[in-house]
Amino acid sequence: MIRRLAAEAFGTFWLVLGGCGSAVLSAGFPDVGIGLLGVSLAFGLTVLTMAFAIGHVSGCHLNPAVTFGLWAGGRFPARDILPYIVAQVAGATLAASVLLQIASGQPAFVLGPTSLAVNGMGAISPGGYSMAAGILTEVVMTLAFLVIIMGATDSRAPAGFAPIAIGLGLTLIHLISIPVTNTSVNPARSTGPALLVGGLALQQLWLFWLAPIAGAVLGGLGYRSLFTADPPAS
Repeated sequence: MIRRLAAEAFGTFWLVLGGCGSAVLSAGFPDVGIGLLGVSLAFGLTVLTMAFAIGHVSGCHLNPAVTFGLWAGGRFPARDILPYIVAQVAGATLAASVLLQIASGQPAFVLGPTSLAVNGMGAISPGGYSMAAGILTEVVMTLAFLVIIMGATDSRAPAGFAPIAIGLGLTLIHLISIPVTNTSVNPARSTGPALLVGGLALQQLWLFWLAPIAGAVLGGLGYRSLFTADPPAS
């Protein structure tokens, strides 16, 4: 279990540092900023690389919603949910702290209400989207993410390609939803930056726990009930 939790903490650290770091440090860089497409790809690459690196150790959840979704889908034991979530949040918070230290090395950097790629709705939504739109987006995107994860890791799926499908799936999710909520689908990813930024990001944090977990549980239950193979006929 210690090895599994260490893997989850490091993997989530990498996800937040790579994904949020690309948004904070590279997205708007003069002349060569990577923009929305680059940030979306960065998040996908963090999951793809960690799935190959630590998938065989911990399953590479990196996300409390994924942990809950896999439990709902019958792929993960309830007794391990809390330890995994603690490790994931710890890794995300450490990554946000490291990112803040790096960003602060630029004299013009100011820690504002939307710094560190925080997630938000309404006043801190990148596109000014309403809370209702944000909640619906987070539920639907996380539901789809769980279906991708469970399908790609199904024993009937082509072996060895799951990290690619999952990483590209997360990239697509970010391409759709960055303008709405800055894309969470991951309560740990939302928690690390929000704890340091405070303000509305912290006040809205409960939504970025509730909506992704609800979507993930629906996705896990849906895949389990609709797409799990029927037992062979006797």
